[in-house]
Amino acid sequence: MAAPRVLVLRAPGTNCDVETAWIFDRCGGQADRVHLYRLLESPELLRDYQILCIPGGFSYGDDVGAGVIFGAQLRSHLADVIGEFLTEDKLALGICNGFQVLMKSRILPGGGEAWPPKAEEPADATLTWNVNGRYTCRWVKMTVPENPSVFLRGITEIELPMAHAEGRIAVASDEVLARWRTRRQIALAYDPNDNPNGSVAHIAGLCDPTGRVLGLMPHPERFIQATQHPQWTRRRETHDPAGEGAGVKLFRNAVEYFG
Repeated sequence: MAAPRVLVLRAPGTNCDVETAWIFDRCGGQADRVHLYRLLESPELLRDYQILCIPGGFSYGDDVGAGVIFGAQLRSHLADVIGEFLTEDKLALGICNGFQVLMKSRILPGGGEAWPPKAEEPADATLTWNVNGRYTCRWVKMTVPENPSVFLRGITEIELPMAHAEGRIAVASDEVLARWRTRRQIALAYDPNDNPNGSVAHIAGLCDPTGRVLGLMPHPERFIQATQHPQWTRRRETHDPAGEGAGVKLFRNAVEYFG
């Protein structure tokens, strides 16, 4: 079977597209780094891909809010082709700024069932400023609640680096959170005693109800080799320094979904 094609969609300010494409390739995919302007010129290009990934960075400098401009372009100019993609048996991943884009465009939390969003209906959740009011960069431990995410299959807990200023999930009401729990959309959760941004219910990632769309704030593409962990020298007895980092499994799961 041919390798699944991965569109790593970048924009001005994106800075994690190279390593994201690299790990998709290493896991058996065929990744192309495509600029958003190219997709705006030829929206039909998206039909050639099985996986869409919006990587981390600072798209448009986060000038009017993280992911706002990128998300608005997906919603306003690519609504039809995005809607087609979301209703097919394909996968979408948003990492850090990519998660912000998925939320601001309102691809998440509903995925294809709620796309395109009605302009007159306000969003019931968003990603906003960390409670400490500043950019925070460090490693975090997370658990994986029961959920249908393709990307998280076989993972019950994971440790990854995070680096963001606007990573706090905020909801309009308790009913929103209850709905996510009922539909098993909470994909990743920070340790309750170590929530780095104050996100409601300690949420670090969300998936859509089908499990085919995932957004997360920490960076799996930054832990693809064991030596990238800051404590790798202390873990030699239990972790092979020449081995893989924990982030690899998310990308391999996505590629193997099409195997």
